[in-house]
Amino acid sequence: MARINLNNMSYAELLALQERVEAALIERMAAEAQEVKEKLEARAEKSGFSLPDFVDGRKPRAKSKVAVKYLNPKDPSQTWSGRGRKPL
Repeated sequence: MARINLNNMSYAELLALQERVEAALIERMAAEAQEVKEKLEARAEKSGFSLPDFVDGRKPRAKSKVAVKYLNPKDPSQTWSGRGRKPL
C-alpha cells in the first residue's frame, strides 16, 4: 500500500482525499454487509431455516408520548401523565 504524506498536501487536496475515503467506506460497508447477509442465509438454509425466520426486518418503534392526565390549574405549563414520580 502506498503511503500518503498528509503534511505535504494542500487543504483542497485533503478535502478531495476525504471525499474519496468516505466514498470508499460506504462501498466497503455495503459490500461487507452483503457478504455477511449471504453467509447468514447460507448458514440458515443449511440448517433448514430461512433468514426471515430469525429477522423480521422491522425497525424498533420509537416510544410514543403519553397523554397528559393531570394539569396544574395555577400553572398550566406543569403537567403530569400519571407515570413516574408524582410531582410536588
